[in-house]
Amino acid sequence: MDNQKEILLRKLNDKSAVIGIFGLGYVGLPLALRFVEAGYSVVGFDIDVEKINKINNRESYFKHIGKDKIAASVDNGLSVTIDFSKANEVDALIICVPTPLNKSREPDLSYVISTVELMLPHLRAGQIVSLESTTYPGTTEEELLPRLESVGLKVGEDIFLVYSPEREDPGNQSYETKTIPKICGGHTASCKEAGEALYSIAIDQVVMVSSTKVAELTKLLENIHRAVNIGLVNEMKVVADKMGMDIHEVIAAAATKPFGFTPYYPGPGLGGHCIPIDPFYLTWKAREYGLTTRFIELAGEVNTSMPKWVVAKVTDALNNISLPVKGSKILVLGIAYKKNVDDMRESPSVELMQLLREKGAVIEYSDPYVPTFPNMRKYEFDLRSVDLTKDVVGSYDCVLLATDHDSFDYGMLENTAKLLVDTRGRYKEPRENIIRA
Repeated sequence: MDNQKEILLRKLNDKSAVIGIFGLGYVGLPLALRFVEAGYSVVGFDIDVEKINKINNRESYFKHIGKDKIAASVDNGLSVTIDFSKANEVDALIICVPTPLNKSREPDLSYVISTVELMLPHLRAGQIVSLESTTYPGTTEEELLPRLESVGLKVGEDIFLVYSPEREDPGNQSYETKTIPKICGGHTASCKEAGEALYSIAIDQVVMVSSTKVAELTKLLENIHRAVNIGLVNEMKVVADKMGMDIHEVIAAAATKPFGFTPYYPGPGLGGHCIPIDPFYLTWKAREYGLTTRFIELAGEVNTSMPKWVVAKVTDALNNISLPVKGSKILVLGIAYKKNVDDMRESPSVELMQLLREKGAVIEYSDPYVPTFPNMRKYEFDLRSVDLTKDVVGSYDCVLLATDHDSFDYGMLENTAKLLVDTRGRYKEPRENIIRA
């Protein structure tokens, strides 16, 4: 009689396995589409009825994923549901839900744990569970393992458990889900084998590591590496500014060195679902071992201070033309966290809007990818995106370039704005009405 691992591997190999994706956000939806593209039936689970309805209507809720891709996937094996009892019908259960920080900047695993709790009554032998949500080392073993075994399933024999961190980069034209190498670590040797088989059917390269903890720390290192280097150039930006230099010119010159230097670029703060959040997961877990992650925390302090530094630059710029911040009309350009996407998560642009409003400024925004300001947990603005015309741009006391979408008419902005504060280094040549920040 075949054991459960052999049964699962055979299903994955002959494409009879059904893949379950839990959480149809920026990570889960592209992954679901990729498994369908690879020839598998996929069931997508989400508690957001609006997402379910849009997919069933063959519509997309992300700018970088066309509705044609949704329609093709629905035709070729994608179904979506809010009914978690259907977890019993899938062979792979891949968890792609958010892992934010709480108000105390401590890990919030409530989405992961609630998803697992909803799965538990419907689990059966022969399934593989994979966590993709970014988290601290030990989460898979400490939180998922005991819950799976609490329903009488032995991990490594009856059911298989792996951690495989997401590496999505919305809007990246060079890499997609299929071509981004996939890290995977399993709880046992059998779990590793099942994990490699699962992801190999959809991803070009699967990189296996020795444990779930190593996979968890790998993801954190990737994002901490970016956070620390961005913190460095943000600090260098402040120094260069005080010395009367353009940090972007300095970076461009340094980047001509063919070895030993990788360019990173400053901005008004950190945004997205990874870089502003993930380093604090390791900082929190390190305290359990009596360790202080000083380097990481220092970079975090520098990066989180950037919006206030930009606001100070805006204040000084307005003062120089005899205007106070209070009562000034300020147009914020770009409120997504990075250019050419509609992703608002942890966007520093919104923090800038909040800080300026608190100082009494009249705030409006323009973003072609965010026509109406969305509902957000930390911020509330009853605004719609402003169309950019010469008359409109010229009516503001200050234009603040926060996210440099390629679709903006930078020539028109440069020639029309009374005062333009550039946080992204888009303007290379000095002009009286342009302030670098």
